[in-house]
Amino acid sequence: MTHPTPPISDTTSDSTAVSEPASAGGDPRRAALIASLQQRFADAEARGDSEAKQALFREAVYLNLPPQLWQGGDSDAG
Repeated sequence: MTHPTPPISDTTSDSTAVSEPASAGGDPRRAALIASLQQRFADAEARGDSEAKQALFREAVYLNLPPQLWQGGDSDAG
């Protein structure tokens, strides 16, 4: 018996995901989420908005996107 839909392949470990930040593992939805987080983080940085950065960290945790994928150089959220 064959399955009509392939299994979800979005179950990669963080180490695998971190090694491919630009392609986001070939998943266009994940790549769009990462690009959105990157843009919004840069905007929050420019404004000096630590509350917005904290909200982005919470969103990224919810989406299982480690900071290395979408954040610039430092890992300080405040």
